[in-house]
This record gives sequence, C-alpha cells and structure tokens, in this order.
Amino acid sequence: MWNYDKKLQYPINIKNTNPKLAQFIISQYGGPDGELAASLRYLSQRYSMPFEIARAALNDIGTEELAHLEMIGTIVHQLTKNLTPEQVKAQGFGPYYVDHGLGVYPQSAAGTPFTAAALQVKGDLIADLNENLAAEQKARATYENILKLADDPDVIEPIKFLRAREIVHYQRFGEVLRKAEEMINHKKKYGIGLKDC
Repeated sequence: MWNYDKKLQYPINIKNTNPKLAQFIISQYGGPDGELAASLRYLSQRYSMPFEIARAALNDIGTEELAHLEMIGTIVHQLTKNLTPEQVKAQGFGPYYVDHGLGVYPQSAAGTPFTAAALQVKGDLIADLNENLAAEQKARATYENILKLADDPDVIEPIKFLRAREIVHYQRFGEVLRKAEEMINHKKKYGIGLKDC
C-alpha cells in the first residue's frame, strides 16, 4: 500500500520541555479534530467511494494523516521528555501524568480519551467528501489556536507545516468533490455509471 521512510515528514527537534503546551497539542493526537480521527475517517471512507480518484485521494491523505499523527506524538514526547516530579507539579501536568506518565496517550486537550464517535463514515460520496472538507477546516483552526498559545520556534515551525498541510488536504478534497459532481451529472445525462468513469 505504501512505503515507510522511517523519518518524520518535517523535522522535530525541541530543545525545551513544556508540559503545559504538550497538554494543548495532544488534542491533535487524539482529540475530535486530530490526526488519529482524520486518518481513521479517510481510510474507512475509501471503501465505499464509487470511483478511483476519490479512493486514491482518501488513501493518500489518510496515510499522510498517520505521518502527522507521528509528528504530533513526537512533539508531545519531546515537550515532556525526562520531566522531574517537581516539573510535573509546577507546570500543571499532574492529572495527565497520574494517568499516563510521560507516555503519549490519544486524548483531547480537555482530557477526553479518543473516541471513534468523533468521526463519520456515511457511505455517501457527497456527504463524506463534505464531511472531510469540514474536518480539514476544523483541524486547521485547531492548529491556529495552538499557534496562538505557542512561543517556542521549535514547536511553532512544525505546527505551521501541519496547518499548511490541512489547507492542501482541504483543496484536494474540494477538487475531488467537484470531479465527483461532474461525474454524477455526466451519469444523469448519459446514463454512464460512476464505475465506468
């Protein structure tokens, strides 16, 4: 299906720990608009897509979202690596630490564990593609909120990269939706099935 290069899509080298910032960023790991939800949504939706261009886009973007999940996990890990109990207490990381130690756990910034209820797979071409357009905009908005809270350039630059990729995904889903609508109209006009296109 795909090759794994064993390197991050964008380099992450965070020098300073910041567990408070990690608590915000974790939302893009396991929150409702995060990378785990996106990858599962797209990789699940691809099965019911009636034509190859949509299946290919969902496969490509879904696997890229897994690479983004890896980036977010790396950011969270580097922001919390080797914290002392004193740092955990001083920076308000105690509730997370009690449940997960310094592990990377899929949850929202509010502490809600990841749930598949955050994603939708309808099996309807137009509904699913519109869902994906909205999901990419919500992810972009979440990255923008994180950027407003971040002050470390080592964190800001990879977050900006991830935000930019959400915009690219939004554009790609828009292209696929337009193509799908053209094909549906073509089918109605000429009686050609979507699988024939």
